[in-house]
Amino acid sequence: MRTTVVAVVMGIFCGMMADADVKPQKDFNLQRFAGKWYRVGLAYDSVSFVPFRDKLKASMGIVTALPNGNVNLTMWDVTPLGCQVMVYHYEKTNVPGQFTYFSTRHNMVKDITVMETNYTEYAVVLKHKVFNREYTQVALYGRTQTVRNDVINKFKAFALSQGFSRGSILTPPPAG
Repeated sequence: MRTTVVAVVMGIFCGMMADADVKPQKDFNLQRFAGKWYRVGLAYDSVSFVPFRDKLKASMGIVTALPNGNVNLTMWDVTPLGCQVMVYHYEKTNVPGQFTYFSTRHNMVKDITVMETNYTEYAVVLKHKVFNREYTQVALYGRTQTVRNDVINKFKAFALSQGFSRGSILTPPPAG
């Protein structure tokens, strides 16, 4: 039964993603999306990230909707060196639910798309850019540090449909 459910969900997501364009949440509402979120899932296959996979904890972020439609995201991560705070400035695009931001780490503009959210419980967000190679990261956010298993399974199925291996999909423990 579980395999059938995952296969159906993967089929739905693969069908959605067959189109070359990434499509955000239908009728995305930034005001409802704003607020506190925890990153409770991550699909990331960067070789430089591998040594840190076992140390990753759920991180917390605050999404602040700005009057002009842009977004500030402040993220707090617990690391072996202590708490790190990062602030991201996302600029709106013509498509609600899609944003861009300048990555100082990679020195380039990246695309952020809110793929799916129910606003009160979870959100699946895709970060994507093509440069030396295609760069993609999928994150699962929850309004709390734990989300339902069916939401985690949906997130994992979506990440698999994006070409991530099972080993590159993480659901880190709460930060504590």
